[in-house]
Amino acid sequence: MKISIPTDNGVLANKYSKYATEEDLLNGQPVTSFPIDITEVPTGVKTFAVTMIDHDAIPVGGFTWIHWVAANLPGNLTQIPENASQSGEVQMTFGKNSTAGKLVGQTNPAIFQHYTGPFPPDKDHRYTVTVYAIDEKLPLKDGFWLNDLWDAMDGHVLAQTSQTLIGRA
Repeated sequence: MKISIPTDNGVLANKYSKYATEEDLLNGQPVTSFPIDITEVPTGVKTFAVTMIDHDAIPVGGFTWIHWVAANLPGNLTQIPENASQSGEVQMTFGKNSTAGKLVGQTNPAIFQHYTGPFPPDKDHRYTVTVYAIDEKLPLKDGFWLNDLWDAMDGHVLAQTSQTLIGRA
């Protein structure tokens, strides 16, 4: 399986990150998710899951920052379209990102249960986007955490692939 996410000279485009224009922000947060092309999908895929995490956040905040967690996207997709996290164009089960944690305490589910783009405070960060091909619909409900996804996927991942994106400080 392969994924492809468009970049601008190797960097995530402004509209998906801290340099987004007002139309791509919600309460100051970049919320427009980028498109992901998916190819060479194995047979037997029922659903996809997506994660986007930032390990470069560890020196800043003490932990890996979760930007996007979603499950149960239809297994026949060849592209997760731009803004799928907010638009409702693709059915999915929404997981919580790090803004939902007690340290941040975001209260708007349109932000804490959807994509929230890179906003690195100190330097350019690397963001790992992973797409998982799953052999079943996972028993998750909106508001699950990343560890819940990993537990639910155990023994059901047919393939997974990642792409690292750079988000500008």
